[in-house]
Amino acid sequence: MKTKKLLFYLLAALLGGCIPVMSLHPLYNEADVIFEEKLVGNWVDDSNNIWEFKDTNEPEKTYKLIFSDDEGKKGSFVVHLAKFKDRLFLDVFPSELSWELEESNKVEWVYNTVFLIPGHSFIIIDSIEPKLKIRITDDDEMEKLLAEDPNAVKHEIVDGTLVLTASTKELQAFVLKYADDRRVFSDEIILSRKKAEAPQQPGKQDSNESTKQSGKNKSTDEKTDRAG
Repeated sequence: MKTKKLLFYLLAALLGGCIPVMSLHPLYNEADVIFEEKLVGNWVDDSNNIWEFKDTNEPEKTYKLIFSDDEGKKGSFVVHLAKFKDRLFLDVFPSELSWELEESNKVEWVYNTVFLIPGHSFIIIDSIEPKLKIRITDDDEMEKLLAEDPNAVKHEIVDGTLVLTASTKELQAFVLKYADDRRVFSDEIILSRKKAEAPQQPGKQDSNESTKQSGKNKSTDEKTDRAG
């Protein structure tokens, strides 16, 4: 467990120092889940991390999030978008939980190992367009809140790690009450939509090569005329 925890903190450092808070229960009930097409696509944050939201539709109204850092390390997550009153939240759960240290070199989704338990983590969405603006939870910040008010939300400290144990209904009330509190949802991450690279037209490339070759032939002819 200590070795896994060391890996946990290492990966948290790669995420910018934030260790997301885990919850035993999801934030949503099926009736709360919505689907927003505008969220689908590739998004890039200021650290050049890529957040790719895919429409899986299996089950319905479900996204698959592929997180890739600038070194190529990745994480794969199942994501549900929930709306409570006028606020949007993401419930994030790892798509795979096979992260035994003995096979760490074989782990494809490295960032899935951040989830030491089969738990949920929450993200609040402040806006989707023109930029995707989100805020994630940070266990250090939330511990400050719980130190002041231990009854703010049901929780346990498991091997030094904060784990929320509140029910889905209690979690919803908690995130709505503290939606704008930086001790729960920390500093904002701003993502820009990654533009797809336009494929080069085959004819255009051939035309450029012809132009270059024509220029070379003309230069050779001029040199021959001057020599004559």
